[in-house]
Amino acid sequence: MGDYVIETNQVTKAYGVFLALDRVSIHVKKGSIYGLVGDNGAGKSTLLKLFAGQSFATEGEIRILGRSGEKELMDVRKNIGCMVEQPGFFPNMTVEQTLKYYCIQKGVPDGRRVGEMMQLTGIAEKRKTKCANLSLGQKQRLGLAIAMIGAPQILILDEPINGLDPSGIIEMRGLFHRLNQEKNITILLSSHILSELQQIADDYGFLSRGKLIEEISARTLREKCSNCIEMALSDIERYSALFEKAFPKEIYKILPENILRIEAPQKDAEAYSRLASENDIYITGMRTIQTSLEDYYMELKERGAGK
Repeated sequence: MGDYVIETNQVTKAYGVFLALDRVSIHVKKGSIYGLVGDNGAGKSTLLKLFAGQSFATEGEIRILGRSGEKELMDVRKNIGCMVEQPGFFPNMTVEQTLKYYCIQKGVPDGRRVGEMMQLTGIAEKRKTKCANLSLGQKQRLGLAIAMIGAPQILILDEPINGLDPSGIIEMRGLFHRLNQEKNITILLSSHILSELQQIADDYGFLSRGKLIEEISARTLREKCSNCIEMALSDIERYSALFEKAFPKEIYKILPENILRIEAPQKDAEAYSRLASENDIYITGMRTIQTSLEDYYMELKERGAGK
């Protein structure tokens, strides 16, 4: 229990007969970056809103920093910084005024905190700009600055890199790493840019149609997403029989057009090609493929998980 700063047990959120979340149990480790993956409408924002206290579960239990029950959760949420969905600002207030307002709201002594947060999130040059005139990416930076005002132990971020240009995404990635590693802040975030999420997350939760279809560590995911080798062969039936005898621990599939795919190969490609040449079987094509986070998620969905 002490290893998790956020934990749910069979949490359900219903809107009438529609289940936005269906018996979801997730486990966010202290000091980790947890990536929430799912299509639009999968339930990501709904789940983050429950943690932020912007909505309440229909059934199930939520524990944050070891506390549960709405009264205790209300108190413990002082240790959480949130940016869920589009950050809301007063359009005629400047960036600096907005941050000062949230300092007052959160009971944070002003002083240098506003300037520090603007510098930290790269929004300082827009300090005198009204919120109505900010770009989407600049609003995301301001939203993160607001979330950080209270020096939280946990950050909950919904699509935090949405609207950022490539250099902004790289800067934000570095910021997340610094907050996590230097300040030991646990970060729970969702993102539709899965290639970026793959570079920063320690653990993943895959949501589909309101159900958690898998939780997996980045290390296990890397093992599952290791390279595969595809070989187009002149005699796939004979080669597959030889392959099973020569490499009994290897996992393979036979695909259309006489292609054999070796999943997570344990040998160099040369070993597989040598088996073919020694038995007068011709290799007409050969390639190595790396499975991405996007591919892995799509495979989960194709297997019918969450139906």
